[in-house]
Amino acid sequence: MKHEHSAVVLDLSANGVGIIRSLARKGIKVYAFDTEKPYKIGKSRLATCSICPSPLTEEKKLLEFLINLSKKIGLKPVLYTGADDYVQFISKNRDELLKYFLFLFPDHSLIEQVLDKNKTYELAFKHNIPCPRTYVIESKEELEDAIVSLDFPCILKPVLGHEFRKKINKKAIVLETPHQLKSEYPLYRECGKLIIQELIPGDNQCFYKVATFYDDNMNLLALFSLQKNHQFPAEFGTGAHIVSKKVPELIDICIPFFEEIKLKGIGMAEFKKDPRDGVYKFIEINPRFWLTHSLTGPAGIDFAYIYYLYLTNQNPEPRLHQIDRINWIYLVRYYLTFLEKKKKSEMTFKDFYRGLQGQKEFALFAWDDPMPFFRSAWSHLINAWKRKRKE
Repeated sequence: MKHEHSAVVLDLSANGVGIIRSLARKGIKVYAFDTEKPYKIGKSRLATCSICPSPLTEEKKLLEFLINLSKKIGLKPVLYTGADDYVQFISKNRDELLKYFLFLFPDHSLIEQVLDKNKTYELAFKHNIPCPRTYVIESKEELEDAIVSLDFPCILKPVLGHEFRKKINKKAIVLETPHQLKSEYPLYRECGKLIIQELIPGDNQCFYKVATFYDDNMNLLALFSLQKNHQFPAEFGTGAHIVSKKVPELIDICIPFFEEIKLKGIGMAEFKKDPRDGVYKFIEINPRFWLTHSLTGPAGIDFAYIYYLYLTNQNPEPRLHQIDRINWIYLVRYYLTFLEKKKKSEMTFKDFYRGLQGQKEFALFAWDDPMPFFRSAWSHLINAWKRKRKE
């Protein structure tokens, strides 16, 4: 395979670090950028890393920054991201960026739909994908109507999660009673538009994901599915411990859905299996690399590299058959989740230790690139200590 094209990664979270490592270990030159805070934690010795302008507040500067970078590099680099802020920016400026970079996104109208929770659920309903009961609230009367129909506890979700989390770093807020919903809804509404949704019962192991990579002509080049074991925070969070697992019945739901909406490029959908009826209920779509994608390499389907080969016209063979039972572990988050669940008698040290056995891929720990792990672990532990002091 030829590796003349370099790669540019916009994201220095664990997601972006996974992309860097996949490519750099194959001899591909990688440049990686993010805003100051994630840069300080995630900068990797395997890439040329630096700070870039914010896609939210410095859009024109970021566009100029990337154009100048591409001109300096010379041969068009492959552009990657694992963060919604950058997805929105790249999609909005795709006509200009495609002159200087290689990347593949679905149509901008679909990007806008899947980044907006309200529009995402409308899209799922339209294509008969099972969803939790969901309410969009535009008035006090609609809030009262939702309260009558809802079972409690319920959850609030931001419509634009990537923007909401800049103000309140939560994926969802649990509300135990109608009174709590009435009193707290206006406070959270000040940080962005919200939807109210039923809370599907079941633990972290009820969450599943299906990921795909479709080319320009909607030919399927990569397919992967997984099951969560633990997430951080334990109640509503991102993956801390997951396992590669083929889920045929969920794949059979996702493939026709993705093809109908023309989800070109990298796509991932998350579902929760409702223990009350055994139905997989739709949670979200991400039109980008997802946090745990680094598991796909050990599972025999390296999404980051297949993406590179396709965009550099090297005609990769479709990889549709994965290796199961490989664990992906975000070590510090797994440990903090264990401490949280141990207090509730939901997890023992034996359970924690068992989760470290077998074939595994660590989110950040790596002997050839150790510092992202140590900086992230320190940051997580300090933040956990601060939260504990406030309690």
